[in-house]
Amino acid sequence: MAAAMNETVLRRALLIIAILGLALGLGVWRSGIGSVSPDAIWMAATLPVVVVLAISILRDFWIGRIGVDAIALVSMSAALLLGQALAAVVVAIMYAGGTVLEDLARGRAERNLRALTDRAPRLAHRKCANGSETVAVDQVAVGDELLVRAGELLPVDGILIDASASLDESTVSGEPLPKRRSAGDALRSGTVNAGEAFVMRASAVADNSTYAAIVRMVAAAQTAKAPFIRIADRFALLLLPLTLVVAGVAWYLSDDPVRALAVLVVATPCPLILAAPVAFIGGVSRGARAGILMKGSTALEALAQIRTAVFDKTGTLTLGGAELIEIDVSPGQEADELLRLLASLEQASHHVLADSIARIARHRDLALSQPRDVHEHRGEGLKGLIDRIPVAAGSRSLVLGDGPLPRWAMNGEERYRNAQVLRVFLALDGRLAGIFTFGDAIREDARGTLCELRSAGVARMVMLTGDDHAAAEKISASLNLDAVVADATPADKVGTVEAEKAMAPTMMVGDGINDAPALAAATVGIALGARGGTASSEAADVVVLADRLQPVADALRIARRTRGIALQSIIVGLTLSGAAMVLAAAGHITPVAGALLQEGIDVAVILNALRALGDGRFRTQPRQEN
Repeated sequence: MAAAMNETVLRRALLIIAILGLALGLGVWRSGIGSVSPDAIWMAATLPVVVVLAISILRDFWIGRIGVDAIALVSMSAALLLGQALAAVVVAIMYAGGTVLEDLARGRAERNLRALTDRAPRLAHRKCANGSETVAVDQVAVGDELLVRAGELLPVDGILIDASASLDESTVSGEPLPKRRSAGDALRSGTVNAGEAFVMRASAVADNSTYAAIVRMVAAAQTAKAPFIRIADRFALLLLPLTLVVAGVAWYLSDDPVRALAVLVVATPCPLILAAPVAFIGGVSRGARAGILMKGSTALEALAQIRTAVFDKTGTLTLGGAELIEIDVSPGQEADELLRLLASLEQASHHVLADSIARIARHRDLALSQPRDVHEHRGEGLKGLIDRIPVAAGSRSLVLGDGPLPRWAMNGEERYRNAQVLRVFLALDGRLAGIFTFGDAIREDARGTLCELRSAGVARMVMLTGDDHAAAEKISASLNLDAVVADATPADKVGTVEAEKAMAPTMMVGDGINDAPALAAATVGIALGARGGTASSEAADVVVLADRLQPVADALRIARRTRGIALQSIIVGLTLSGAAMVLAAAGHITPVAGALLQEGIDVAVILNALRALGDGRFRTQPRQEN
């Protein structure tokens, strides 16, 4: 980070030196005052740019890259050798200005693991002869018995010793509903105890546990991601030899090296150096106004070439929370009144579902009552009084005990027998009054967004999920996806993304901490930042601030339009430069005139590139689903 900052300061200093040198030399030339000639001032202002550029080109050549900057070096060096210092300093300003613009476009976003490591478990309660002791997590050994209290993170991977436990596994699996685990089940570090305290036996040390593995995968995937090569570099292999050939022919036919210099000056690839960064700055700014944060021009350029999209299911294609799917009501009861009673009771609960139930009730404008004499059975449910009515809500075993279901509830029980849903039973005064079914619903804008992505040229779409295959296939069929990977761990997600990326440029769209490694491994990672953890946002190249999927399609459209404008600017600029090269070779343009003409071409190119700031055909309003 410090090295990048030093390079940025150096480039800005070079631009300032070149501009001041040009201004000072022009002042001396116009006034005729001063002991130093204008040419000496212009040469002194150009030399720092030449030296720094030469070092940069040698460094790039050492790693096998040849950029268009080489033409700028040749033209400045030739101008100085031929005594054309004014032309040299003008070229120096064009080049230095381009590098500063490119620095601004890149916006070097530092991706680090601070959010992941801050959340990592640090302490564990180890059973001992005197009860339990609190120790650092790295002191836990395999076989240690650990007490995990309500609301605490599991410190290491292990095996459940107690009869049962309720776990919030959303940060690891991405699934929003708590899971019931039984004695002997495997438990993963980083998950949260959503029920009563329980005892587990450590099966791995901290460094070998699930959460530590997620941190390592993010770091490895980010290290492996190669820098995206600039558009300009792709033209270098053609432009550099062509320019040298034209300049050489002009010199040979005219026996005048100044003609060759004029060719080099008008061929200085400022349309290449400036067009892409300016257009990308416009595209990044356009995305930001739409709530889409792109981490520099590299991310935008890569996004424009995406052909495969991989989506996490929970929180990305679906809402990621517990949504009310259905209410089964006993004869004589009203659904809204049962929901009001349930939400009133849940106000006293710490369960992860309680907030969702209260939100749904308020959305229906139901007036909630104050719960009284509430007794919470962690992991099972609650009992209390609402408006003096005894109310019990929670699991079937809490509400009904061993009693059978009434006939009116049989159809719902069959319908959701193997579904990934959570069923909340509600009893009034000891009698079952209703059953609430909660699950994860597909986002309203999911179908429209996927259709837009296909229209934009995304040929393949894949869904990743920690759900079982049957539940995943239902979502996949509804959204017309090309493939689905179920029961996916964070490592499986990374493997799938890497396999897709080997076949075509691939974007990964996710929202949770467990998606961070896959986001970092993709060609472009897109995080739904409104819902996701900070780790996923930091691992991603693009962050969507709104809690909608539509901006993903908008981001792709912005990226492709911006890249098209950049290419158009480059092609038009090079065409004009090519015409100027012919005139310079014929002796109709001097080096200084050529430098000024090139400045005019640069202005035209920049004005065209700034169109990326505009809307084009991009819609700022979300699509309305039919």
